[in-house]
Amino acid sequence: MVLFRVSSVIAHVISWLLFFSLIISFDSLASHHHQTFADFFSLQYLLFYTTYLSIFYFNLKVLVPHLYLRRRYVFYVAAILLLLLGVYLTQPFDHIYNHNQGFSEQGPRFGDRPPPPGSAYPGAENRAPPRPEAYPEHIDIVSIVLFFMIWSLSTAIQIIRQWRITEKRAVQAEADKANAELSFLKAQINPHFLFNTLNNIYSLAVTGSKQTPEAIMKLSNIMRYMTDEAAQNYVSLEDEISCISDYIDLQRIRLNTQASINFSVGGDATGKQIAPLVLMTFIENVFKYGISSHEPWDILIKIFIDKHTVDFFCQNKIFSGKQDKDRTGIGINNTRQRLDFLYPSRYVLDIISKDDLYTVHLSLIL
Repeated sequence: MVLFRVSSVIAHVISWLLFFSLIISFDSLASHHHQTFADFFSLQYLLFYTTYLSIFYFNLKVLVPHLYLRRRYVFYVAAILLLLLGVYLTQPFDHIYNHNQGFSEQGPRFGDRPPPPGSAYPGAENRAPPRPEAYPEHIDIVSIVLFFMIWSLSTAIQIIRQWRITEKRAVQAEADKANAELSFLKAQINPHFLFNTLNNIYSLAVTGSKQTPEAIMKLSNIMRYMTDEAAQNYVSLEDEISCISDYIDLQRIRLNTQASINFSVGGDATGKQIAPLVLMTFIENVFKYGISSHEPWDILIKIFIDKHTVDFFCQNKIFSGKQDKDRTGIGINNTRQRLDFLYPSRYVLDIISKDDLYTVHLSLIL
C-alpha cells in the first residue's frame, strides 16, 4: 500500500514536470526568450504553477467527490464557472508571456555585435510584437484552454477512480454473498451426513453387533474430520478419501451382507486439494437407493486421480418403490451449487438413469 502511494506521488510529480516543461517550451518559442533558472521561480511563473495545480487538485479532491458524485450539479457547475472566471481575470499564461516578452525587447546584450546602421538590434525583425496592454478586450485563450484541459483530466481521473472503487465493492459483495451461500450449503450437508451415520450405528447397537465399537471409532474419525477440516473451502484430497473410506466401511458393517460393494481408488492424491464432502452426496445416495433386502444388488464406486483432475464414478441398481427425492432434490442441487461456486467451468457432471442403472460421473479439474 505504501509502495503504491509513493509510486502515485512520483507519477504525479513527473506528469506535472512534463506538463509545465511543454508549456514553458511553447512560450519560449513564441516569445524568443531563453529562460534562466531564476525565471522559473519568478512571480509570474509561480502564479502559473499555483493556478493550475490548485484547479487540478481542488477539482480532484473536493469538487468532484463532494459535489459532482453526490449529484449536486448546480453547485458543481457554479464552482467551475467561478474557477474559470478566476483564470480569465488573472490570465496566468499571459503573465509569463509578457514577462518573457519584456526580456526579448531589451535590445542587444553584452558581447553582441553592434547592429548595422539603420537597423535595430540583431534579430529584432524576428521578435514577436509586444501584446498591446491598452486593449482591455484581450482574452488569454491559452490559459482558458489549459483550464479546460486540467479540469477535464482531473474530473476523468476521479470518476474512473470512483468507478474502480464501486466495481471493487461490487465484486467483494458478490464474493461475500457467494461465501455466505456456500456456508449455508455446507451447514445443510453436515447435519444430514451425520444424521444418516448415527442412524447406521444405532441400527448396529440395536442388533447387538460386535462391530459397534469399530463403527463408533469410524464415526469418531469422520466427526473429527468434519469438525477440523470440512469447515474450510478446500481440504486435503487424502483426508477426503479417508473420510469416504470410513463411511463406506460403516455401511459394510451395517449391511453385513454378501452383496458386492466395489470401492477403489487409483492415482496419487498427495499434495492435492478438493472441496470437502463434494462427493459424499452421491455416495450417500448410492447406499440409500441402491440396496434392497429382497433383490440382489451391487454397488460400484471408483475414484481416479490424475495430475490435475479427479474422476469420480458411481453406479447402482434402480429398485422400484424407492423414493427418489434426494436424487433430484436438495442433495444434488446443493452439490451442483457448491461446484458452481468452487469450480466454475472446471467440472463436468453427468447423471444418467438408464437400463435400471443409476450412474454418476463427475470430472473435476483441481
